[in-house]
Amino acid sequence: MWLKPEEVLLKNALKLWLMERSNDYFVLQRRRGYGEEGGGGLTEESFHLIDSLFIATGLLVGTLDSVLDSTAKVAPFRILHQTPDSQVYLSIACGANREEINKHWDWLEQNIMKTLSVFDSNEDITNFVQGKIRGLIAEEGKQSFAKEDDPEKFREALLKFEKYFGLPEQEKLVTYYSCSYWKGRVPCQGWLYLSTNFLSFYSFLLGSEIKLIISWDAISRLEKTSNVILTESIHVCSQGENHYFSMFLHINQTYLLMEQLANYAIRRLFDKETFDNDPILDDPLQITKRGLENRAHSEQFNAFFRLPKEETLKEVHECFLWVPFSHFNTHGKMCISENYICFASQDGNLCSVIIPLREVLAIDKTNDSSKSVIVSIKGKTAFRFSEVKEFEQLVSKLRLKCGAASTQYHDISTEVPISSDSVDPSDNTEVQSLTCQRECSKTVNTEALMTVFHPQNLETLNSKMLKEKMKEQSWNILFAECGRGVSMFRTKKTRDLVVRGIPETLRGELWMLFSGAVNDMAANPGYYAEVVEQSLGTCNLATEEIERDLRRSLPEHPAFQSDTGISALRRVLTAYAFRNPKIGYCQAMNILTSVLLLYAKEEEAFWLLVAVCERMLPDYFNRRIIGALVDQAVFEELIRDHLPQLTEHMTDMTFFSSVSLSWFLTLFISVLPIESAVNVVDCFFYDGIKAILQLGLAILDYNLDKLLACKDDAEAVTALNRFFDNVTNKDSPLPSSVQQGSNVSDEKSSHIRVDITDLIRESNEKYGNMRCEDIHSMRCRNRLYVIQTLEETTKQNVLRVVSQDVKLSLHELDELYVIFKKQLFFSYYWCLSSPVLKHHDPSLPYLEQYQIDCQQFRVLYHLLSPWAHSANRDSLALWTFRLLDENSDCLINFKEFSSAIDIMYNGSFTEKLKLLFKLHIPPAYTEVKSKDPSKCDELSKEELLYFSQLHVSKPAKEKEAESVKKSPEKGKGKVDIQAYLSQWQDELLKKEDNIKDLPRMNQSQFIQFSKTLYNLFHEDPDEESLYQAIAVVTSLLLRMEEVGRKLQSPQSSAKGFSSAVGASRGSSEGQTESHLEKEPSSLREDPQWSFAFEQILASLLNEPALVKFFEKPIDVKAKLENAKTSQLSSRTKM
Repeated sequence: MWLKPEEVLLKNALKLWLMERSNDYFVLQRRRGYGEEGGGGLTEESFHLIDSLFIATGLLVGTLDSVLDSTAKVAPFRILHQTPDSQVYLSIACGANREEINKHWDWLEQNIMKTLSVFDSNEDITNFVQGKIRGLIAEEGKQSFAKEDDPEKFREALLKFEKYFGLPEQEKLVTYYSCSYWKGRVPCQGWLYLSTNFLSFYSFLLGSEIKLIISWDAISRLEKTSNVILTESIHVCSQGENHYFSMFLHINQTYLLMEQLANYAIRRLFDKETFDNDPILDDPLQITKRGLENRAHSEQFNAFFRLPKEETLKEVHECFLWVPFSHFNTHGKMCISENYICFASQDGNLCSVIIPLREVLAIDKTNDSSKSVIVSIKGKTAFRFSEVKEFEQLVSKLRLKCGAASTQYHDISTEVPISSDSVDPSDNTEVQSLTCQRECSKTVNTEALMTVFHPQNLETLNSKMLKEKMKEQSWNILFAECGRGVSMFRTKKTRDLVVRGIPETLRGELWMLFSGAVNDMAANPGYYAEVVEQSLGTCNLATEEIERDLRRSLPEHPAFQSDTGISALRRVLTAYAFRNPKIGYCQAMNILTSVLLLYAKEEEAFWLLVAVCERMLPDYFNRRIIGALVDQAVFEELIRDHLPQLTEHMTDMTFFSSVSLSWFLTLFISVLPIESAVNVVDCFFYDGIKAILQLGLAILDYNLDKLLACKDDAEAVTALNRFFDNVTNKDSPLPSSVQQGSNVSDEKSSHIRVDITDLIRESNEKYGNMRCEDIHSMRCRNRLYVIQTLEETTKQNVLRVVSQDVKLSLHELDELYVIFKKQLFFSYYWCLSSPVLKHHDPSLPYLEQYQIDCQQFRVLYHLLSPWAHSANRDSLALWTFRLLDENSDCLINFKEFSSAIDIMYNGSFTEKLKLLFKLHIPPAYTEVKSKDPSKCDELSKEELLYFSQLHVSKPAKEKEAESVKKSPEKGKGKVDIQAYLSQWQDELLKKEDNIKDLPRMNQSQFIQFSKTLYNLFHEDPDEESLYQAIAVVTSLLLRMEEVGRKLQSPQSSAKGFSSAVGASRGSSEGQTESHLEKEPSSLREDPQWSFAFEQILASLLNEPALVKFFEKPIDVKAKLENAKTSQLSSRTKM
């Protein structure tokens, strides 16, 4: 590898380098301790002494190379540039072996040496050499993955990474760190390499080498820890093994990067339900350290300001924002994305502002020394940002952005217009939008259901209505100070008012504002009406489930006892299922949507649902409710931290999971009275999941004594249910007929009533110091654990089903499953266009979730099959795959795979022979010929996939029927129980498969069968006796067939075949095959020539050598261990 020229003051420092070749301008050196050879003419004692010194020196050098950060540790060979009469040397190349370094040396001699004689001065020579080497490096860099701050160091690290671990070229190194790996109580200094699919570590200390490769998808725990020995370390748990890394220069940066890589791997491999057209996950080769950091900042930015997922953080500027109602400048950061200017004070809770560029009228700058940028928006409002670095360039950029935004967005403003005289170029689009809304209003409700079913009567004002009006007045005062709409100032006072409960009349507007749904709706005018129209009349599993749950959504509320409310709910849920078919419809969405419809217009309710499902509660509403399970795990972690006495009392933490699932899925709507639950929803839209976690902790804390007194889970559940029944909202203006809390009121009840406002206020006071960043980190950490737990459940269910049909032990099956799944994942790692990737679907039955194609099966066959040494092993792998692929979809599952491996390992003589027989008759058998004669029986990937797809074509309807029968859940309709029963019955019948039912084997198949047997015996200790035995068997079979057919076919040429087989006795395998292939064509002209399985079995049973060969016991444990260790290297070779 060519290196950036660097000075080496002492060419032989510490005698660590030995000169191998030299000329006037270059020196080739070898690192001491590498490639040492003993000298002659020494006594034995002297030789041993020198040898031990060399070994010690080699160990010392190796240790220095591993620990120190220098080019020396990269490779044991290097080339220095020197000039006569100079003590300064430049390192220009290094190599991992002699072959590599000699190539560089030869290139220098052929291309540089002749030119150097032209120069007059040494300085010119050195400048020329340096320029040439830099040119070579730049040329190499064009194809290099390295896009880092220091390309030179990264290239060195890349070389080490490839040398140490031998991973495929496609494996992309993202970054590397110096750290210590703890082996027991001993720290081993080395290098941690983070790539797209693996966490790798290498250390070499005094002859002890440590090499660790952990795939991200195998990690179940990733966390920062500290204890007495380790002040701060990163703990990685993979497949039950714990690994600790410490002594990082920037441990937080390292940990965040590891967290991101692990979560991307998990999403890409396991969680396909929520991953949709993500460019980074689509192509892991595009992942870079800087890209990951930028992505993390963008995700944090979008989550904090509740912006659409598509927004990317472009710039961040430290500055001051003038807060007019407080008359002071607050220090913070201005964050700019494609469509928004946002500001958050240094303390994020103090003040924040979101300015959509669609609302901006002008961007100006001041001429004074304040370096101010003034942003004017609709509604006669202006924001003044001061002390902005490079403010003039920023103003230019923002003006360009605003020009682009004005053409991109329609003018749907949430602000009051400046004046009635103002002329806006988007007036025409506003008219179009209003026309669209009028057409939409024919089918879509334009009013919140609460205003229709519970209009406020101002004439009959009671105490609750007066309190409600006071709340409204408080918000109006806030609007006057802070502005109203999407660009309002959000301050601590805003939070305090939200905690008290949002007034009924403002609830829909503020939910839209705080959730960010107002931005989604503004960016997509007319979208909801279009989706409603497109989804009208659709019929699938989601719409059937929606219809079933419509009447169960707040059935006690008058709005959902009428067709108006039910129709609106149907439209919103069906439209969302149409928009996002990966989620479709999930139970609990109906309860949430019904509450949204009470306070928001129908289109607003739709966008609120989008915000909840796709941003605020990611992955909650899918088949596996992963998001809810993750947040439950976070909740358990918080309980351990804040309520340790409760954790000690509860023997099983799963109690909290079972109790709290409905809290998270329905935002407490399903457990609290409706008039109290809406206050919780207020806080959720303002604070996100933090509000739900805080309230959950406050509820457990409030009931702590009762829970500690409970003897079992049932008693604890009863105590919590009683508590929820007694939560009230004394300020709710809802009629008593609608309030659920009033229905259970009992003046003589011994249970104390709790007001929801007091409960929420208490949750904020006690647990409000939780940071959103910490919750995000806990979510990421627990996501790994939750997904791995679900994967472990899948594995255990698969093993339970498969173990009933095979002789392999559960432990052996477990090992086999790990190898099977890992081989599938290798395709996900490096085959970006792999068609198999789309076949992983966690919603399918357990057995169908992971399936491999023929190419993957071939690799596993080579690793695991006891017959893999055969010359035609590719053909055998192909035929075995075709035999197992009964539904002809070119995929097999683990049950099918393990059934074949089990026969090869544990099958009786008859079972193994039966398998071989089936491989040489249709549908498994097909004639195989490689296009490249030099490869003999080896098949290319393309040839293998082509032959695996050669099946008898069937009508489309029949294929569809078969696919439904194979997996009744794959369709979108109802699960067909009859189809499952039929499939189960077919499997039972297959178990009773009789050898008499097997079809007969014709001539060409029998010839290939004989060849396969000869190939299997190759290199066996009893090879000669096995060849003779098979020759006897084939001769006997052919004679029997000849006698049976002599009268019908007088000129039978079976003798020709017999003589061919007889001639093969004692011959080599190649000679045998040539005899078989030279068989006269007359045999092929006779279609009646064939053998039954019973004939072949009976003949082979008479040969003890053959029986002994097939019944030879196989060390399954050793075979599986060998396959696991060599699986990655075999993938690299393939």
